[in-house]
Amino acid sequence: MKRSAVKHFFNRFGKFAGPAFLVAIGYMDPGNWSTDLAAGAQLGYKLIWVVLLSNLIAILFQTQAARLGIVSGYDLGQACRRYYPRPISFALWITCEIAVAATDLAEVLGSAIALYLLFGIPIVWGVLLTALDVFLLMFLLNFGIRKIEAVILTLIAIIMACFALQMFLAKPDFLHILPGFVPSPMNVQGVYLALGIIGATIMPHNLYLHSALVQTRPIHRTNAAIREATHFNLLDSVVALNLAFVVNAAILVLAASTFHYSGHKEVASIVDAHTLLAPLMGSHLAPLAFAIALLAAGQSSTITGTFAGQIVMEGFIGVRMQPWLRRIVSRLLAIVPALIILFWQGGGAVDSLLVASQVILSLQLPFAVIPLLNFTADRNVMCDFAAGMKIKILGWLSAFFILSLNIYLIGTTLAAGLRTTESWGWMVRFLLLPACFLLLPLLVWLLLEPFFRRKKALVIPLPEIAARPLGDLHPMPSYRCVGIALEANPSHDRQIIAGARAYLKEKKAELVLFHVVESVTARLMGDRVFDMEARQESAYAEGLARELRQDGYSCHWHLIGGDAAGEILRIVQKEKFDVVIVGSHGHGWLGKMFLGSPVSRLKRNLTIPIITVPLTDT
Repeated sequence: MKRSAVKHFFNRFGKFAGPAFLVAIGYMDPGNWSTDLAAGAQLGYKLIWVVLLSNLIAILFQTQAARLGIVSGYDLGQACRRYYPRPISFALWITCEIAVAATDLAEVLGSAIALYLLFGIPIVWGVLLTALDVFLLMFLLNFGIRKIEAVILTLIAIIMACFALQMFLAKPDFLHILPGFVPSPMNVQGVYLALGIIGATIMPHNLYLHSALVQTRPIHRTNAAIREATHFNLLDSVVALNLAFVVNAAILVLAASTFHYSGHKEVASIVDAHTLLAPLMGSHLAPLAFAIALLAAGQSSTITGTFAGQIVMEGFIGVRMQPWLRRIVSRLLAIVPALIILFWQGGGAVDSLLVASQVILSLQLPFAVIPLLNFTADRNVMCDFAAGMKIKILGWLSAFFILSLNIYLIGTTLAAGLRTTESWGWMVRFLLLPACFLLLPLLVWLLLEPFFRRKKALVIPLPEIAARPLGDLHPMPSYRCVGIALEANPSHDRQIIAGARAYLKEKKAELVLFHVVESVTARLMGDRVFDMEARQESAYAEGLARELRQDGYSCHWHLIGGDAAGEILRIVQKEKFDVVIVGSHGHGWLGKMFLGSPVSRLKRNLTIPIITVPLTDT
């Protein structure tokens, strides 16, 4: 390959690379550490084949999630909301929120343990301190998706450097590792740890996240451009997830070589592992590198977990919450249970909580994977890019492998829990058993639904523009440029335009229609947003502008992405409006807290007139 061709290839790859690395950092979160440490210490290298198999399945599912987002323009949650009945979509949202909370629990505990190992901060106080990372996230959101990806890549590099140092100090015998890649029989504890590894590796919320993040790259809607995008996103996933495999395998190998084969098979605690690293390896650098990598893993996965939570909520139920508030809610859902269990059981429950959080993720996984496989195989959804027979077979074999492990684990847990008189038996009777009765019908419905559904394309129609004319707008001579903030709601937008009549007299002013897209991808991409919502609203704004131009007005439009108030301030300065007209919903204090209050912020920062038009639903 010529040098120019190589340069062109990497330039093209660089435009698409990044989303998979944001996803991959979730595969290195503290939950993985606990499961991999426990597996390595108790069983040596016997479960390394599970780590490899999990990684291969993860690549398969993540590339299909990316493919869904690229081809259809919808993330997995949006597709479920559009395609499934509302009760099914709502139930899937609840299961996914549980998975997000389980992930956040692992991040909370992992970061708290890292703070304890590095600075001696008690784990309970460390758990409380993790609530402050909301400020870190809000700081990073100001810099856009590329800067966030650079931060994530830096943290990945730190994690890998720390493990490279530990592997150098541990000096594992690689000839003993090779037999671990061959599957071997497992007991109940082995299945539990294997399921934890799978749940820690193939994280369900990452499927929703990946299908949304790929839309932060502008793609022309031609078959050739879509094919190129899917090709480079496959490469992005392979590179990123194989880096995650190296880290996860290194944790297991480190635990096996350092603890299992030295007679410390009982080590299942991150704190105990950290304590034993220095005497067993003969270096104080090993535990320091271990703690730094753990902190980097906890903080980096926090960033992606927040994005996933926003995407899941927006996709399934169409509710948008201020990012800082969503972060606080997610963190509280993790902190409160963690504190209750820590006060009840003590610090020794930390690692059991970490492993349990990963098992919860694995149990939820079928409820994300089955819809994904159904959508990507449906030509009504994917057109010419529907999954081929090989991908279908591999996908369903992987799904049924995970499902069979889940059924085995749940069956043995229920049998033991119903017989036991110990304290954990009540959790089986009053939590796990009712959950099985509720989720089993949902699982059966998802499996059978493709055989009975009516075929329909996954297309949400664009908002229709009403046939009646907008009416004469009469600009005052002093108004050179008038900004009109659209809401992409035909009823509301007509009220906003009608509200301008009292202030405008002649058809002389330049009318500038603009709308702020506030989806998660829009907040990351800004003006370059190109997701399905942006494409729909572009067509809608062009329709309104065309109607105004036909009536004799000079009119153009802008579509921008990000925080509503901040982006309106920016476009006001860019276009030099003489007056800006916005709609006002009259939200109460609770609505303003959840959705923000752009009008109040505009009034504090603008010196030009602001016309607020009260909006009513008609």
